[in-house]
Amino acid sequence: MNQPPIQPARQSLPPAESWLEGVPDPVRQRQDPYAIAAFAVSLPGLVPFAVPLAAVALRRVKRLGGQGKRLAYAALLVSLAWVLAIGTAVTLNLVAEHRRGIGRTVSISQVEVGRCFDADLESDALRVVRIADCAQAHTGEAYAKVQAALVGLTAAQTGAEATNQCAGAFVDFVGKPYERSELDMYYVVLENREVADGNVLCLLGMPGTHLTGTMRGAQR
Repeated sequence: MNQPPIQPARQSLPPAESWLEGVPDPVRQRQDPYAIAAFAVSLPGLVPFAVPLAAVALRRVKRLGGQGKRLAYAALLVSLAWVLAIGTAVTLNLVAEHRRGIGRTVSISQVEVGRCFDADLESDALRVVRIADCAQAHTGEAYAKVQAALVGLTAAQTGAEATNQCAGAFVDFVGKPYERSELDMYYVVLENREVADGNVLCLLGMPGTHLTGTMRGAQR
């Protein structure tokens, strides 16, 4: 009598690939290093480095898979914010310089007190100057307008009176008497008669060299 074939007691094992179901792929879960680097350098505003790194990260994530797309886009957004902030600051600075007249060429008699300027102070016929930023290198600064009674005076008397009045304002401005200062003093007679806001413009500078910063209280 024939016996039925013996069946194996053990069930066949499932396909090997099914063993990994639900187990995360460490490569796909890892943040792309280029995305991490892009985000890190974007925070302090290193835009020229952040943008290329973010672009590389996006290409790598698309080709190889894995995480990092959000970090790369975040780096691009932070970089854009830095570009906008820097652009706004530069624009505001240019507008402020325009309002202050920096770079404008004017008659020397039109220089306002507190303005710095560039000009050849050794010229015998100084007529115009270029308004400069006091924080940058410049040749001169208008430090005061003084009142001087010049009506009826000779040229020599006018020079002596204007020099005397500007010398008084010089020590108040610089903090050192003109006679002991390394700075030179100049004046421009705006009118012979005295006016409320002053009829003599007082200037200072150092021929052949440049000043940086205002000379107010410089004790030079």
